[in-house]
Amino acid sequence: MKDPRSDVRADTGERAPDFDALTPPEEVVRGDRTRDDFFDAVLGLDDPATASEVADRAGHGVDAAREYLDWFERMGIVTRVTESPATYERNQEYLNWRRVQTLRSEYATEELLDLLRSESERADTLAREFDAESPTTVSITRYAAETDQSIEDIWKQLSSWETARRRVSLLERALTPTSGDATDRESVA
Repeated sequence: MKDPRSDVRADTGERAPDFDALTPPEEVVRGDRTRDDFFDAVLGLDDPATASEVADRAGHGVDAAREYLDWFERMGIVTRVTESPATYERNQEYLNWRRVQTLRSEYATEELLDLLRSESERADTLAREFDAESPTTVSITRYAAETDQSIEDIWKQLSSWETARRRVSLLERALTPTSGDATDRESVA
C-alpha cells in the first residue's frame, strides 16, 4: 500500500481537538425546525404580511420565508392577498377544517357530544349574564361601569364566551357527517 500524498497526510504535530469546548450535541439540535418556526409565524398573523415580515417573526431569512410561504399557499395554510409586494394571510378556514378533522379522529361521538353540551352551556350562561346575543355587541367599558367590575374581568369573560362559541361551532362541524366543506365532500364519480 502506498503512503498518501503529503497534502492529504495528517500533521503529526497537531493536537487533538478539545471536545469539551465544542457545542454539546443537544444544543446543536435543540429548538424547533425551520418549518415549525414559519408555521408558528403564519399562525400568528392577524393582518396580511410580506415574506420579510414573516421571516422576522420566524427568525429566519427572507428567501426561506418565500419558499415556505409558497409551500404553505399550495397546502392552503395561507392565502396570497396581494402580488407586488406579495402579502399573505393565514387561511382560517383551512385551520378550522384541520381542527374539525383532529376532533373527529381523536374523540368518539359520545365524547364530542359531551364537549358540545358543556361548551353550549357555558356560552348560554355567558349570553344570559351579559343579556346579549354575541360578545361583540357588549361594550366592555360600559358593562364594567354598570356592574362595578374591572375592565379586565369583563374582557376575560367576553373572551371566554367567544372561545366557547368558537368551540361550539367546531364541535358541531365535527359531529356533522358532511359539514359543507368542499374537502369533506366525497366524490360522486
